[in-house]
Amino acid sequence: MASDTVHTYPEQRFPLLGLPRLIPGLLLTGALTALAIWASSIPWVAGLGLGALTLAILFGILVGNTLYPWLQPRCHTGVQLAKQRLLRLGIILYGFRLTFQQIADVGASGIIIDALTLTSTFLLACWLGKKVFGLDSQTTMLIGAGSSICGAAAVMATEPVLKADSSKVAVAVSTVVVFGTLAIFAYPWLYHLNEHFQWMPFTQETFGIYTGSTIHEVAQVVAAGHAIGPDAENAAVIAKMIRVMMLAPFLLLLSGYISRGAAGNKSEKSAITIPWFAVLFIAVAGLNSFNLLPAALVQHLITADTWMLAMAMAALGLTTHISAVRQAGMKPILLATLLFIWLVIGGGAINQLVQTLL
Repeated sequence: MASDTVHTYPEQRFPLLGLPRLIPGLLLTGALTALAIWASSIPWVAGLGLGALTLAILFGILVGNTLYPWLQPRCHTGVQLAKQRLLRLGIILYGFRLTFQQIADVGASGIIIDALTLTSTFLLACWLGKKVFGLDSQTTMLIGAGSSICGAAAVMATEPVLKADSSKVAVAVSTVVVFGTLAIFAYPWLYHLNEHFQWMPFTQETFGIYTGSTIHEVAQVVAAGHAIGPDAENAAVIAKMIRVMMLAPFLLLLSGYISRGAAGNKSEKSAITIPWFAVLFIAVAGLNSFNLLPAALVQHLITADTWMLAMAMAALGLTTHISAVRQAGMKPILLATLLFIWLVIGGGAINQLVQTLL
């Protein structure tokens, strides 16, 4: 029958023939990324903790809700490539920012603090999201991942595991922007208040670990730590990098949990979908730990990684409609608010407990 005929298009047999269809979308996401990287280098913008990734999605949402409907027929294929393939490659190359030696610098206490903060925050997000606010699992887990691990990058890395909608990803990223930016100003203020009233026995270094283990984005951690002092900044960045390294095992565990839950029939076994980009992320971090590549090459790879992740963010913004974000309502913001309060208070308690015991 004619309807059963499988049509093979030239670009399916010869993928390079489909390259011209990718160029407009890649040029658009590339232009938005260039604008975001330039804007993130402006001192007062950097002082707000608005990195290239955050700005890329904001610019993408702006264009996506104004000009993109007219550009979509030409740009759709390239934008989807940036949103999916470049994202995974960007997560893999993110490993070049990390080394296993950074774990040794902070020690066992830093690892335990990060692990406890991550686990407690994500589990609290799942409980509050489902039981208290009645949110869907995807929105709940995306907000939980962004709050507990490394902000927008964690949200984007979790998206392919959950197969989440763009609007839900945008909602989760927006919570990272709001509360991570608030943390930049709140944490130095808390440090100076604590110095005056001596509520807790924090030094600059231990407060830096607290900062790195509880603030959302890497850029936000750097901004807050820098405002406190050099010792706080160094400890905060190392603690944050360890937290980032926990992204890969988190994704593997989440993938296994989702695959098991998707079995439907208990008598049937559901294959675990392994997010290979997470495994390769750990492998790249391991490779980087041995300093086998020239420092200049690693720096170029980090720059390329920033571009890829920012292009993925821009693509996400382009495919996000403000109306869909509005429909999410106040519940995601309320969830993120409670998680932020937990990170500040509960995260501080975890830091003090572990530092006291170890």
